[in-house]
Amino acid sequence: MRRLPRRLIRSLGTRLFFSHVLVALVGAFTFLAAVAIVAPVVFGNLMGGMMGPGGMAGMGDMMASVYRAFGQTLLYSLIAATLAAAATASVASLFVARRIWTPVRHMLDATRRISTGRYGERVPVGEGDELGDLSESLNTMAAALEETERHRQEFISDISHELRTPLSTLQGYMEGLMDEVVEPSQETWAVLYAEAERMRRLVDDLQQLSRAEAGQLSLEIATHPPHDAARIAAESMLPLFAEKGVELDEAVGLDLPPVLADRDRLVQVLTNLLANALRYTPAGGRVTVEAEHRDGEIRFSVRDTGAGIASEHLPHVFERLYRIEKSRSREGGGSGLGLAISHAFVRAMGGGIHAESAGPGKGSTFSFTLPAAGPGS
Repeated sequence: MRRLPRRLIRSLGTRLFFSHVLVALVGAFTFLAAVAIVAPVVFGNLMGGMMGPGGMAGMGDMMASVYRAFGQTLLYSLIAATLAAAATASVASLFVARRIWTPVRHMLDATRRISTGRYGERVPVGEGDELGDLSESLNTMAAALEETERHRQEFISDISHELRTPLSTLQGYMEGLMDEVVEPSQETWAVLYAEAERMRRLVDDLQQLSRAEAGQLSLEIATHPPHDAARIAAESMLPLFAEKGVELDEAVGLDLPPVLADRDRLVQVLTNLLANALRYTPAGGRVTVEAEHRDGEIRFSVRDTGAGIASEHLPHVFERLYRIEKSRSREGGGSGLGLAISHAFVRAMGGGIHAESAGPGKGSTFSFTLPAAGPGS
């Protein structure tokens, strides 16, 4: 309680209030002093001019009384006016200070609560001035933090789910082997190896994604023919496409200018997009890899005739472990991080990536752009 008055005096609202009152008082006292000095002189000159020299000599006593009465009247009037002006200025200053101090106080309280993890905090947005803009910016920041926290919780939940399945399989087989219920056959070892490999891929993908998002990815940017990267990615995926019965077309022209990129990362991005297209394209479908030169950039596209994507899911497909069908387990042994890794790699190489789809059942197109090499590159 003893610290409260000192804190109150040092607060922004108190300082604003006293600053306004001080300005008003300085103006009022300046006005009082000026009038008190100037008014009698002006009054005497005017009276002397009106009475003349002879008249002034005969009316000395009366003029002295008039001067005194005028001075007292003027002084009392100015004092009363000054007090009234100071009181009015104090009320006006309090009103103005509260209009400035109140939203600042709301933002201060909100930031303290946000710092403790209460990201749902919002402050009222008042006038359309700088304070209103600051309040709106604070609300936007809080909403972004809330969304980030939601993604973090979902990510932890999804990672736990992804690890639980192979761990449960490994634990079950290990218990069966120890109890001699499961025979230690070649098939058993193959299952155990596959589940361990699945966890290793997930950990490797998480590590790559973490390094890319933290800007710690080692890149060797150089000029590369777009056709070579597309060919390497398509050839590596061709056996999987043939096994599922999906046609794979590589339609990248040889006349395109070189692209500025890390060759291995570029191939990995194309491979991830092809694997994603294969996962959602049924047998008999088609996946096409294309590239074109536009506005100083090379635009790669992976187009499929598969399941398609609903419009509400398009903004989220590059999020970590995002699943369009939440109840559906992952197929094909994928970690669910391929698109997120592709997004991080493309951005690290100075490009952009996005997804398009006409809707469910109408296929989808994943495209990304990277800088094209100039004539002197």
